Amino acid sequence: MRHRCRVPLLSKPADQRRALLRSLTTELIRNGRIKTTKTRARAVRSEADRMITLAKDGSLAARRQALGYLFDKQLVHALFEQAASRYGDRNGGYTRIIRTVHRRGDNAEMAIIELT
Repeated sequence: MRHRCRVPLLSKPADQRRALLRSLTTELIRNGRIKTTKTRARAVRSEADRMITLAKDGSLAARRQALGYLFDKQLVHALFEQAASRYGDRNGGYTRIIRTVHRRGDNAEMAIIELT
């Protein structure tokens, strides 16, 4: 029974799931768009939105939280410099998920997640 269980488990143990979401979020912010499965894209959407919200806040505590989550220190500094001008007038919805063709090997639903 998974009532009120909002964390997508992604068929991985907790430490591997956290590492996967951290790396996907880091690459999404670095490249602006990544191609992954639809389930992983939906899971990484909330984490990426959370990092952008921290960057819009811009406080020292928010910067330290982002540094603890993302893998690249220079990426965090660049995100905090650009977020206020790029997303200042928006209250969420910083990412877009576009569904693409199914993967050939296992027929998994694929998607492109990008920053808007």
